Amino acid sequence: MNVLQQKKLKPLSFTNVVIDDAFWSPRIQVNREQTIPHQYVQCKETGRIDAFNLTWKHGMDYEPHIFWDSDVAKWIEAASYSLATHPDPELEKLVDDVISLIASAQHPDGYLNIYFTVVKPGERWTDLRDAHELYCAGHLIEAGVAHFEATKKRTLLDVVLRYADHIDSVFGIEEGKKRGYCGHQEIELALVKLYRVTGVKRYLELSQYFIDERGREPHYFILEKEVKTGFFHDFMNHLDNLKEYNQSHKPVREQSKVVGHSVRAMYMYSAMADLAGEIGDESLLKACERLWGHLHTKNMFITGGIGSTGKNEGFTYDYDLPNETSYAETCAAIGLVFLEPKNASAGM
Repeated sequence: MNVLQQKKLKPLSFTNVVIDDAFWSPRIQVNREQTIPHQYVQCKETGRIDAFNLTWKHGMDYEPHIFWDSDVAKWIEAASYSLATHPDPELEKLVDDVISLIASAQHPDGYLNIYFTVVKPGERWTDLRDAHELYCAGHLIEAGVAHFEATKKRTLLDVVLRYADHIDSVFGIEEGKKRGYCGHQEIELALVKLYRVTGVKRYLELSQYFIDERGREPHYFILEKEVKTGFFHDFMNHLDNLKEYNQSHKPVREQSKVVGHSVRAMYMYSAMADLAGEIGDESLLKACERLWGHLHTKNMFITGGIGSTGKNEGFTYDYDLPNETSYAETCAAIGLVFLEPKNASAGM
């Protein structure tokens, strides 16, 4: 066992932590009593939840969007975290009902995505750069893990295990598999969580594949867009550097500067740090150290915000940290929270 593996820390369960203070406790209470119920209402009223009925047809209102799966998944994850420390039969019933609906939308082969089932059937895995297919899968996996850990029910966990197995059958370096990866990182860190709760090493290896394959030549997204126009074609074409935007400009171990979309970057760095600890990969750890150093010394506001411009929802150049026009997306701050404890545990 190397030094990195000896330093590895295990995430602490929510059920082993009690927060009782004047700052966080009221906010957690508001989140539990107001925000989570309100999010459910919004997902219901906008058609996100009912979209899993798969009854939408072209010409109908509320056309499912590529993000919808992830919105519902994130609500389940949030509700599960709340249930882990504050049991609530009414909320648990809502979660169970939504999970049942999601399970009913799963294909026999394990595939599960609203948009590519009813809006663009037959086009699954053809727009990895833009369409957030693997991103949505990642959030669903995280929801499945959170729900299982909170309730010990396998209803959603079994769904995401089937989906992860399907994804594993599609992507990889083996003959006949796609050598692709997601334009918006998320599934990489989700697969590490799935490995931790199941002990199935194949999920860890799939996460490592997505990390290792990113930025290799021939560049997957370049080849993909020679065949199919992306969902965000017009937006992507206004960017100065498409490869840097989604951190695919170099293999991850060769990257030393934070670039591109800040949320994508934080999710990827978090997965890299997770993998470095799980598999004892010193090269991944060193890459994380370089990137963390560049991030917090030259590209972070004093408030902890990151990603200074709305043009690419991310980074520009060193020390470009304007006050009045700061973008500093909330999602990026959340991603930074994911990364920071890992940095501390690895001695960064």
